[in-house]
Amino acid sequence: MIEINGMAHVILTVSSFEKALAFYGDLLPAFGMQKVFENEKFGYWVGGRTALGVQRCEEAYSTEQFVQYRVGLHHLCFRAKSRADVDLAAEKLHAMGATIVKGPQEGDWAPGYYYLLFEDPDRIRLEICFVPGGGLLEQGNRFEPGNDFGLTSNSTN
Repeated sequence: MIEINGMAHVILTVSSFEKALAFYGDLLPAFGMQKVFENEKFGYWVGGRTALGVQRCEEAYSTEQFVQYRVGLHHLCFRAKSRADVDLAAEKLHAMGATIVKGPQEGDWAPGYYYLLFEDPDRIRLEICFVPGGGLLEQGNRFEPGNDFGLTSNSTN
């Protein structure tokens, strides 16, 4: 069996490249991530055992914005080390004037799940969450998607 060691990186393609660079350039250092590269088409931050890249979209797509239920990314979620970190992220995002969709609040997906859902300048949905202990890997804990992913609690897929 192959044992992975986290998510190495995620690359987001954006139509509002300059706004996205400013947004992530302000937010990600607060998450402990450091910018390691930037040019006229790409920015890249590393930290917290992952990396996030933002790339300029092709000209043909420059008027498009993110649609959460189209094929592709639904949302991206950063894992926080504490509930307090989620609250600090909310304060930072409020200070930035970012769009907060939900939270910080508790969710039903796992016992103790605490999260904040927000959007970047292209309306790409991002989340930061805290799950105590082993989360869904602890004995007896179950994933409870509710209606969030078009699933019911009885779904096994």
